[in-house]
Amino acid sequence: MEAVVIDPFVFRLAIFVLAIFVGYYVVWSVTPALHTPLMSVTNAISSVIIVGALIAAGPEDMSLAKVFGFVAIILAAVNIFGGFVVTQRMLQMFRRKK
Repeated sequence: MEAVVIDPFVFRLAIFVLAIFVGYYVVWSVTPALHTPLMSVTNAISSVIIVGALIAAGPEDMSLAKVFGFVAIILAAVNIFGGFVVTQRMLQMFRRKK
């Protein structure tokens, strides 16, 4: 029997498509009471992305990876800031009125 070799691009594309479907169903099945803790988790994930992007956008020569790392830093920072804003607004909804 001969082993079948799968193209790495097709393999990674299949994983990406499966991640989209799993992510969609996971996010839309969350009850409203869990949205604030979920935002905290996404902030933690974005902080890990920023660490990886800082490594990718290091001080060496300029390359496409450096540009993508810089873009990842900007997008993850916006995501973290937005997550904190949304979390604060949701927590204010549950405070007692004076």
